[in-house]
Amino acid sequence: MATVINVESLNQLTSEAFYQLCLANPDIPMEKSPQGELIIMSPVGGESGNREANLIADLIFWNRQYKLGQVFSSSTIFKLPNGGDRSPDVAWVSQSKWDSLTAEEKKKFPPICPDFVMELRSESDRLKPLQEKMEEYLNSGLKLGWLINPQDREVEIYHHQKPRTVVKMPCVLSGEEILPNFALEVDFS
Repeated sequence: MATVINVESLNQLTSEAFYQLCLANPDIPMEKSPQGELIIMSPVGGESGNREANLIADLIFWNRQYKLGQVFSSSTIFKLPNGGDRSPDVAWVSQSKWDSLTAEEKKKFPPICPDFVMELRSESDRLKPLQEKMEEYLNSGLKLGWLINPQDREVEIYHHQKPRTVVKMPCVLSGEEILPNFALEVDFS
């Protein structure tokens, strides 16, 4: 579950102010919406944390073999083109996009949208805010995204300029042309 804090009295929380706020409070996982709302992220339980770690590992193993980009954990915040500062559970950025950033941009919150993201719904997450977050990624340039929903045993697949599709678990997801030869078996029984 996320808690949204109204910071209107601060005259809109800018990306730089948000970056400084995160540096000053490293133990509080936060995001910023495109509207400047501060979002405090709840920690996840052991089961969700284990699932997330395994998803990251699967993507890392593929990426080490094909060397097509960079993999990021949920601790990484991306400064999205539409004004949000978001941290997907798992993210992948093509090497060419990553290489287009300056050294300073790579050190701070990278000012790009990942090419691929996975969001894993934890027990404390409400579905609608996660779906809105996936749409925010799409509007920022995301090419492929998976919203994995163990509670409803579904995966929502988001494509750039295509309608969202929903598949039931168990399933095998394809990285398609974005992540060639990447396949992920999803079955959280």
